[in-house]
Amino acid sequence: MSPVAVITGGGTGIGAATAHRLAQDGLDVVVCGRRREPLEATAEAIRTAYPMVTARAVVMDVTDAASVAAAAAEIGPCDVLVNNAGGAIGAERVEDGKPEEWRAMYESNVIGVLHVTQAFLPALRRSPTGGTIVVVSSIAGLLVYEGGAGYTAAKHGATAVVETLRLELAGEPIRVVEVDPGMVWTDGFSLTRFHGDQARADAVYAGVDRPLVAADVAECIAFCVRVPQHVNIDRLVVKPVAQAAPHKVVRAPIDWDHRGSA
Repeated sequence: MSPVAVITGGGTGIGAATAHRLAQDGLDVVVCGRRREPLEATAEAIRTAYPMVTARAVVMDVTDAASVAAAAAEIGPCDVLVNNAGGAIGAERVEDGKPEEWRAMYESNVIGVLHVTQAFLPALRRSPTGGTIVVVSSIAGLLVYEGGAGYTAAKHGATAVVETLRLELAGEPIRVVEVDPGMVWTDGFSLTRFHGDQARADAVYAGVDRPLVAADVAECIAFCVRVPQHVNIDRLVVKPVAQAAPHKVVRAPIDWDHRGSA
């Protein structure tokens, strides 16, 4: 039997791209999320592209412990768990922050990781090849920036969970990996953050020459999964060349082919 990878937030964006990339490597995949339609579409696309693997869609709300437990029971075996569900809401200063948005971010980015990891740890421990837990966090879990306190606080929480979990599982054949992307263009991330304001969402990437896309992050996740089981990539930070730091983004063309060089 092929190893089984479970990906939360697997219907769109980085989650869907990760499911495709792991299927390409021969893993059976289970995409999980709250909305059945994109999950089913992703699973069908994977089955079409990679008929040698299985791809299933299972509805799961990571903020609901009962929903997660039911999904884990339905899924069964799990060798790779990708905690990808989460996201940002709002970009207000601390003095204007909305507590309900901060709570929602903490629930999805931190409590969600807790629920899912707890539910799937028994299956990961039974994995004949050894288990792998990947948490897709963000450079916002390492650094802060104005207007991002709610999101950075949640992602700092996720990073703390990853580091603690790795200590607690030391001695078991389970890897604990953190992947921290910088600027990634996807259809939904910034649009959700800015409550559907397309202009504000587009402004995030305006003038940036080649921001990351979901497939770039998926490639990094697949690398962390693919290395030998005794190798643990503790933390992989990945940013586009145009982004040196959260606050340092080049919004101008980059001379990729050196045509402007002397």
